[in-house]
Amino acid sequence: MKVRIKKLSEKAVVPTYGTEFAAGADLYACLDEPVDIKPGETKMVGTQIAMEIPDGYVGLVFARSGLACKKGLAPANKVGVIDSDYRGEIKVALHNHNGSGDALTVENGERIAQISIVPYLKAEFEEADDLEETGRGEKGFGSTGSF
Repeated sequence: MKVRIKKLSEKAVVPTYGTEFAAGADLYACLDEPVDIKPGETKMVGTQIAMEIPDGYVGLVFARSGLACKKGLAPANKVGVIDSDYRGEIKVALHNHNGSGDALTVENGERIAQISIVPYLKAEFEEADDLEETGRGEKGFGSTGSF
């Protein structure tokens, strides 16, 4: 599948896959100067790229495990959703989860997240008075039953 990319800056980097079987392509920060993110703070970090995601697909932006686990920087919204009709700059809301009290710096050209382009199906929601019973029933998070 081809996804058309528009570089909004000459220094922008087109997403790349780290290995042949990588599920996500790396997104790169495109910055005029480094960005410091204090503990507990969230900052938008631009990539200076826009994408033409095909109809029937969605771009899902995930944390890079090395950046999230080693440094404590991860997308604030956990998973970013890029709809196929969005044509603006891809930005990542990076949140500093680092408990050390230190600000973390994002440099130009640094890999800040990864994106997967995946198909989706639209659900047709229908209101009902009753739902089919299952063995699990209402057990789960927030219920009085066990998981």
